[in-house]
Amino acid sequence: MGDEQTELTNKSVAKAVRLLRELAAQPRTGATATVLAKAAGLSRPTAFRLLLSLEQEGLVDRIDNNYILGWELARLGRRADPHAGLVARAQPLLQELADKFNESVTLSVPNAEGGLDLVAEAAGSHVLGVLGRNMIGQRYPLHASSTGKVLLAEQPPERLPALLPEKLEAYTPHTITDRAVLLRELEQVREQGFAIIDNELEPELLSLSRPIRDASGTLVAILTLNGPRTRFGRAQIPEALNQMQNTIDRLSEAFWHDPAAG
Repeated sequence: MGDEQTELTNKSVAKAVRLLRELAAQPRTGATATVLAKAAGLSRPTAFRLLLSLEQEGLVDRIDNNYILGWELARLGRRADPHAGLVARAQPLLQELADKFNESVTLSVPNAEGGLDLVAEAAGSHVLGVLGRNMIGQRYPLHASSTGKVLLAEQPPERLPALLPEKLEAYTPHTITDRAVLLRELEQVREQGFAIIDNELEPELLSLSRPIRDASGTLVAILTLNGPRTRFGRAQIPEALNQMQNTIDRLSEAFWHDPAAG
């Protein structure tokens, strides 16, 4: 954001948005003004004043001493396009990463059904013809895609049976079809902070995925870099992961930059 835009930013509005974001990270039972003030880095009087204004407009509700996200916020949210603004901010950064490796890059977001929606893509010159078919909107099997493995690794073990089919389909001879083996790999994904598939969805396809989280640590999107092993081999994984993290840091800045915080 440029200096002129920063000067035009209303800091009270920015602080109110910080409160809403922190409130979204709280349990559904809500939180007190004191808890929210501390989480948002605001004084209690400032937080209380903003919460009162938000309550009057229906953007938050108060039950006893706890604030929760409000009915009007829910109503407005149903009318919003869930992806258009996010994609507009992400696209230049996705293209930059795709050009750096001359491969394909995708951005996926979790959906309400426990799966993922592929909402944005970019491609280097090597794969422009391939991506001409437009992958946006396609769904991939969770157990045989790196995006899916990131999503599955986020889930508590007791929820996994509901997200996975009774039988894990083999898409290549290398697809993981044993649930015990998959669960062990998901533990590794949680520990290392990224997922990989190598010949598991399509022959010779190598794919890396990293999670994108908001300030509360909630998974909001997944960044993926794909390429054929003839060009994008295992030797490139460390550099690819570093560049992907750099892109994620910049995406986070684009999505959630808060002038009032700095």
